[in-house]
Amino acid sequence: MHEVEWLFGYGSVIYRPSFPFVERRPATLRGFSRRFSQCSDDHRGTAELPGRVVTLREDPRNLVRGVAFRFAPHEAEAVFADLDVREQAGYRPERVTLELADRTVAAIAYIAPPGNAWDAGEESIEAIAERILVAVGPSGTNVDYLLRLAAALRDLGDDDAHVQDLERRVLARTSAPC
Repeated sequence: MHEVEWLFGYGSVIYRPSFPFVERRPATLRGFSRRFSQCSDDHRGTAELPGRVVTLREDPRNLVRGVAFRFAPHEAEAVFADLDVREQAGYRPERVTLELADRTVAAIAYIAPPGNAWDAGEESIEAIAERILVAVGPSGTNVDYLLRLAAALRDLGDDDAHVQDLERRVLARTSAPC
């Protein structure tokens, strides 16, 4: 896998890449949907109260917009070693094909498949929002993760309905009345 020089960021990697890169470009991945269906007991929650973070689910009629990061070939081993630690809770590197504005590229996306040990399953949007409202982990609040992701997607011109719905629900519960 390390011969690939591109990484697809579709969650926190969009707004917080933790590795050196030489190029950052908007990218599209077809055949997937972004879902808050992965438990996080290492970053945005705890073992007692795991938060919810995004993963990709196969969905032939949909697409996910995110960011493609290209790194120098000689840095691939270190980049993937760091990402293997960051994305350890059920995620695994998968080879994908990304569409950039001018071409397609082979990339790696860290995807947590259904049924992994941290899979939250098919929760209602309200249950996900409730969990996001209360979960806090070593990397901060789950609300912060959601709001930063929603803002990063808006900056990309993405209108991910799942993320927007969660953002509306969470903001409605956290905003003080006038």
